[in-house]
Amino acid sequence: MQSRKEEIKSAAARLFRKKGYSATSMRDIATAVGIKAASIYNHFKGKQDLLQDLLLNIAHLFEKGMAEIESSSLPPAEKMEKLIALHVRLTVEHADAIALIAGEWMHLKDPVLTEYVTIRNTYEQDFKSIIEAGKTDGYFKDHDTEIILFSILSTMRWLYTWYSRHKSYNQVELEKQMTDCLLNGIKK
Repeated sequence: MQSRKEEIKSAAARLFRKKGYSATSMRDIATAVGIKAASIYNHFKGKQDLLQDLLLNIAHLFEKGMAEIESSSLPPAEKMEKLIALHVRLTVEHADAIALIAGEWMHLKDPVLTEYVTIRNTYEQDFKSIIEAGKTDGYFKDHDTEIILFSILSTMRWLYTWYSRHKSYNQVELEKQMTDCLLNGIKK
């Protein structure tokens, strides 16, 4: 059972995803939760506070996952498998909040905007380091690192749109097939 604060965050994430941050009012969020708009202010300062909470929470989950993967002694190919699994797991568990990564982050205000962008940029740099290590060790083809990063992350960033229509897929099977497609391609 979710706390009231978690209910508000879930409703806000759904509405920000569906209507967009700018078009969603505190009244819309309150109605979705079944409370008066003024009651939200017992938990959040305002709509910006909600967006910040949602996006920073997701950013920190990715940051934590990356730190665990990076610090492991796994070879780069297995680290990449773990990264893809991380994206699948977070998408399955937080689809509405993940959807905000695609564009709603632009509504963040400083200093949170700077913090969010720094976390995102560091994550992408760490991702590139794993790709580079995999190329050096002969696990990955010598394709351009930026293209590899773009190919994998663009697929993973938009997984939430596909998954919202295919929720019957088992998370483990989805991780397995996404990893195989992204790392091994579709050629026999």
